[in-house]
Amino acid sequence: MVDATLTPIDRGTITSDVNNTIEGIVRGTADEPNPETIMGEGPVYNIVINHPEGTLLWDTGSHPDAADGHWPDELYAAFEHTGLRPLEDDLADAGYDVSDIDYVIQTHLHLDHAGGLYAFEGTDTPIFVHEEELKYAYYAAKTDAGDEAYVASDFDRDLEWEIVHRDRRHLFDGVEFVRLPGHTPGLLGVVLDLDDGTVILAGDQAYTRANYERELPMGGGLLWSKRDWVESLRFLKDLERRRDARVICGHAAEDLEAMQNGL
Repeated sequence: MVDATLTPIDRGTITSDVNNTIEGIVRGTADEPNPETIMGEGPVYNIVINHPEGTLLWDTGSHPDAADGHWPDELYAAFEHTGLRPLEDDLADAGYDVSDIDYVIQTHLHLDHAGGLYAFEGTDTPIFVHEEELKYAYYAAKTDAGDEAYVASDFDRDLEWEIVHRDRRHLFDGVEFVRLPGHTPGLLGVVLDLDDGTVILAGDQAYTRANYERELPMGGGLLWSKRDWVESLRFLKDLERRRDARVICGHAAEDLEAMQNGL
């Protein structure tokens, strides 16, 4: 266990069709063949982890110009992100400078998670990312195959990559990476064994609490592999039981609020 603290950084709100985040939640019937679309909101947030061995930044959020052409127009229309600001400004409001960050943990490289990497370009700040994630991100962004949610200019930069190769890796005292494929091939969960209990940052393994608690998968557009997603969910729930852990989901407003209130 380690004496570390979590400081959440609110980075704005994403609005999209709830069928993206919960598969088939709005369905047509014979009586109502064209049901009304339901739009849902979820926060984008990053976390500063104050650890005795360094200050870690969990994810970097969306690029501040996402609404002004950095994101493809059709993607911004489908996943509108309001409250966009530069990473530097949001960190400053929380009392940090970019230079205070010793390490960056990229759970994955989707456009709403890797858009602030520009702030670390040309620095020697290690950027942790899984090998499978980095490979797939380039494959998706540089070809017509793969996932449309990667924007090459987010991560195709002069960055000090620190590649995670295995399914599990201990980083520092009380900090472990666990690979949770499903949403993407190389999604990294972070297990924090803190003095007051274990916290698992599940990231987009579970976009909402319903994905985790009710085991409802995300829509097909947000899943690289449903089979892997189910297996990762089982692994995560087993880890939660064995560690008596608290699981934090990737875009759940209630989890952000809990962190803001000190868990």
